[in-house]
Amino acid sequence: MTVGPRAKLLLIFALFAAPIAASLLAYRYAHVAPTANHGELLLPPAQAPDRAMEGADGKPFSFGALRGRWILVAADAGGCGEPCLAKLVAMRQVRLALGVNASRVARVFLADDGRAPDAAAFAAFPGMERAVLPSGAALAGGPAWDRRHVYLVDPNGNVMMRWRAEDDPKGMLRDLERLLRASQIG
Repeated sequence: MTVGPRAKLLLIFALFAAPIAASLLAYRYAHVAPTANHGELLLPPAQAPDRAMEGADGKPFSFGALRGRWILVAADAGGCGEPCLAKLVAMRQVRLALGVNASRVARVFLADDGRAPDAAAFAAFPGMERAVLPSGAALAGGPAWDRRHVYLVDPNGNVMMRWRAEDDPKGMLRDLERLLRASQIG
């Protein structure tokens, strides 16, 4: 059986049209997650507060002193109850799990109620910076520091990502590993 020239032409047309039709169908009906990250990107990123705050040791604290490093930030009451401690444990474990890249990540606890954090409660979190956020402080042009999230500040001082406190810390770890692998700064 021989194939005529018209059938060959239709076969060649179908061969080139099939991928286009498949891509249009996939675009229309296949719903794929838009990102691979587990946290929420904050667009546009906001600047970390640049005003000096009081550190837990009575000395001034500012995010500018940590510039050049990635910073995990949790805000909560100075008394730091159970949900707060769970966030701090997750931040500590994620940083430790980063291995050789752990030194590129700093951790900061912000007491958002104006009370200084209790030093005894933070003995289990060595190396964590503690500061008291002035009352009414918020990120300029972005979301307010809230207790439901752990925030990430990039080495340039931009608050660019956040994770819900109750989520699995493995998602935070995967995001940080990806960021640190791709980042040439911090």
